[in-house]
Amino acid sequence: MSLGMENNARSVKSNPAALLPIGIFLVLYLGCGLIFEYGLGIEQGFYQVKAIVVFLIALAVACFQNRKLDFNAKLKVMANGVADENILTMCLVFLAAGAFSGAISAAGGADSTVFLFLDVLPSQFAVGGLFLISCFVSISMGTSVGTVSALAPFAVSMSQATGYEMVLCIAAVVCGAMFGDNLSMISDTTIAAVRTQGCEMKDKFRMNFLIVLPAAVLTLVIFLALTWGGSGQVEVGEYSFWKVLPYLVVLVGAVIGVNVFVILMLGTALSLAVGVASGAFLWTDLFTVTFGGIEAMYDITVISIVVACIGALVKEYGGIQWIIEFIHRRVKSKKGAQLGIAGLVAAVDVATANNTVAIVMSGSIAKEVSAEYGIDPRRSASLLDIFASVMQGILPYGAQLLYASAGTGVAAPAIVPYMFYCYLMAVCSVVFILFFSGKEKGAK
Repeated sequence: MSLGMENNARSVKSNPAALLPIGIFLVLYLGCGLIFEYGLGIEQGFYQVKAIVVFLIALAVACFQNRKLDFNAKLKVMANGVADENILTMCLVFLAAGAFSGAISAAGGADSTVFLFLDVLPSQFAVGGLFLISCFVSISMGTSVGTVSALAPFAVSMSQATGYEMVLCIAAVVCGAMFGDNLSMISDTTIAAVRTQGCEMKDKFRMNFLIVLPAAVLTLVIFLALTWGGSGQVEVGEYSFWKVLPYLVVLVGAVIGVNVFVILMLGTALSLAVGVASGAFLWTDLFTVTFGGIEAMYDITVISIVVACIGALVKEYGGIQWIIEFIHRRVKSKKGAQLGIAGLVAAVDVATANNTVAIVMSGSIAKEVSAEYGIDPRRSASLLDIFASVMQGILPYGAQLLYASAGTGVAAPAIVPYMFYCYLMAVCSVVFILFFSGKEKGAK
């Protein structure tokens, strides 16, 4: 599948005008949000700009472009984009995660987990601990979306119990989620990066880990510093181990590599059983509480579908190919080649809002550039994965931040400044490129 996508991308004639829908979205979504929030002083102004409406406007712009294709042909292009395995999987994860979130929240599992956590760990370390938990879950599950889905209710309850800002708690979760998205051996981004660059999974992991470890450590220090001196006398409410059990099952299942859907469905079933047994709700409410969580995922699921349609049209019109060629023409040295690979995958991710798709689309040109300038495949695979994750983690219209927003009520753009891990990951990677560009041990 990846080779087919790569060949298709290379056969399309580049066209910068194809990126217009992305530009329209960015101007309307971010521009109107900033004007409402800071220009007009509207309280929670970003909430007045509904992402789905702006995406539909951008989609309409994309549909009016390229008169060489009639509307039926464009519908076929969009349908193929939505049918992509990554998009379908993401939508199903949203629904499964919604069911788990609704069930465990109704059972009181989120509150019990927070109180248990606070009973063990002083509240000053709560946000830093939340970051570590998210790192652990994401590297085990191999999905940032699944991690945010599972831990968003946890972040809400943590904020309510400790008094720390909601945006700080959910940012800790998303930062940890991007850690695992980039490193996990079962992550689709890791698989895509390794397959397109032709290196071993374990070798890419080792190099990638060394690059991002300083970023993870510094992120933990920042979260601890921001919450240091916070209230250490938070009253810990009552909690039940049985209500925490579904979370523990999800964590253990993730560690041993159980499929994310199986984990979430098992967690949902356990949460429903615990909720009924504890009297949190009646057995006749099983469908209601589950549906409540699923319903909360409708917006993000629809947004994912619309974004897939836009991305498919942008690619079909030559927007992605233009980005690839633009960067390739400007590569002049080994360090420049590595920076070019980083910029390439980051730019494609901005256009597609999907880091796996960005890696697959960029993989062939990155491999060509690496071969031309003698770049170790482990290094190019790491750079592809890292910078796709960097950009994906700070896109206010990316799945991770959109779901974090939907799960907590915090506007996606408001979370962006707190994505410390993504910024530090980029800095560490640039330092690695500029100062550690020698021939790696074991390179072929």
